[in-house]
Amino acid sequence: MPDNQKQDEWNIKLDAKLEELKKCQKSFSLESCNPCEKFFDCELRKKYVQAVYESMSKGAGGGFEF
Repeated sequence: MPDNQKQDEWNIKLDAKLEELKKCQKSFSLESCNPCEKFFDCELRKKYVQAVYESMSKGAGGGFEF
């Protein structure tokens, strides 16, 4: 798979997680996750942060802890 397609794959995954996160925020009438009571325990937010990391590293591996 060419590099530009691989990058698109990571960006598509990131965009999908961002959309999920925004829907969740909207459902609670929030503009960010920060004021949410589930901020530190939210699995959706953790998956979004992981998607950000993966889009930056393009799946190169390595560790990332929350």
